[in-house]
Amino acid sequence: MSPRSFAMASCAMLLTACVAQPVRQALPAISGSPEKHQAAREVRLAGARDWSLQGRVALSNGRNGGSGRIDWQQAGEHFEVALSAPVTRQSWRLAGDRTTARLEGLDGGPREGADAAQLLREATGWEIPVTALSAWVRGARADGIGAAKMQFGVDGRLSRIEQGGWTIDYSDWVPQAGLGIELPNRLNAARDQAKVRLIVDGWADGMAQP
Repeated sequence: MSPRSFAMASCAMLLTACVAQPVRQALPAISGSPEKHQAAREVRLAGARDWSLQGRVALSNGRNGGSGRIDWQQAGEHFEVALSAPVTRQSWRLAGDRTTARLEGLDGGPREGADAAQLLREATGWEIPVTALSAWVRGARADGIGAAKMQFGVDGRLSRIEQGGWTIDYSDWVPQAGLGIELPNRLNAARDQAKVRLIVDGWADGMAQP
């Protein structure tokens, strides 16, 4: 799928992504140090390496924009990310890990490379830090891209991570009984003109079953 054809579906899907979500009761503020609470979250997340999410994503590179449904499955370092635009019935799938990646659904057939973010950038024009995003989407600092600066909201929960030139803002935290911690349902990631907006419709602990 070309960036142009994906962008053609953006208007309808972006409207869907922006529809107001049901208002949930706010979680109580955490007690104690926000930094210690976040450190405990990251320890718990490090031990839960298999997970999946379904939701909606909107992308922009300053010139083009697009949006669609996203299905992300993570097993350790291996990821499979599927993005679809139902209006045009087009989709692409990215699978790989820290050392290899394969992108399917593009005009001309699948493409492969050693770096998922570079492969996406060269093939589609989208700037998506896939490996780091696998940590950021769950509200944790990413490994291997330098130090991170964190900010916390008035409730003591993580509100922003600045890392690797990216700024990730969080909101709408929800408890996850299986993990015993909360996960973010909304995030906005930006670096220069590149922007990724994610709204999570559902989290699962462990890989989704077919």
